[in-house]
Amino acid sequence: MNFPQALREGRTRRRLSQLDLALRAGTTQRHVSFLESGRSDPGRTMVIRLAESLQLPLRERNTLLAAAGYAPAYPRTALTAVALAPVTAALEHILVSHQPYPAIIIDRYGALVAGNAAYSLLTDGAAAGLCGPGTNVYRLALHPAGLAPRIANFAEWARHVIEALHAELIRNPDDQLADLYAELERYVPDEPPGPGHLGFAVPLQLRTDGGEARLITTLTSFATATDVTISELKLEAFLPADAATAEILRQRAAS
Repeated sequence: MNFPQALREGRTRRRLSQLDLALRAGTTQRHVSFLESGRSDPGRTMVIRLAESLQLPLRERNTLLAAAGYAPAYPRTALTAVALAPVTAALEHILVSHQPYPAIIIDRYGALVAGNAAYSLLTDGAAAGLCGPGTNVYRLALHPAGLAPRIANFAEWARHVIEALHAELIRNPDDQLADLYAELERYVPDEPPGPGHLGFAVPLQLRTDGGEARLITTLTSFATATDVTISELKLEAFLPADAATAEILRQRAAS
């Protein structure tokens, strides 16, 4: 894809007019129009400003730079590299500190990078191939051999997961994410939301040996990262939605 097409698609996906983008990037609508038509060639600084204004992920910012004929600006370092050791140590500290509540680190596709000991609450009884480092937590959540049989409100929770993925896919199209979405969509029950459906405000109602746990989730991204690898990581932390769930998690940790 050439630069004019990539810029135009990035802008229209975010439903911005040329004027909107120009104001964000500190340029003129005329200049944006010339860039999208190929009548002007952007400087490297302008490409970066446009990418920031579009709030593109770092991976896509590098792609936009390449389309304009420039080298990538954002490194992509292996998570096991020595340079990222302070980051990985900090992430491990966060995971341990969150116990007795489950917490995980995932990449942009939902692949498990790391999890704390309490995360076993979500893997109990699941097929071995759905658990462990590198496996996909979205697949674990929705697959019939994964968490699905233990989720009391599976239809609502599955819709919550799939709608979040769909929103990300619309915002940042990606073939691998599209394939994952197509697979996971098959696991979602084809039934309309009930009268009590609360949209994205859906607690996970999970059957456990200690009773039904109600969990809410928080999702944290590393928005100020300048390395592609770190920027694509997400911390998903589970919290008890009521006192009974907190007690279930405390007892589980103690045992």
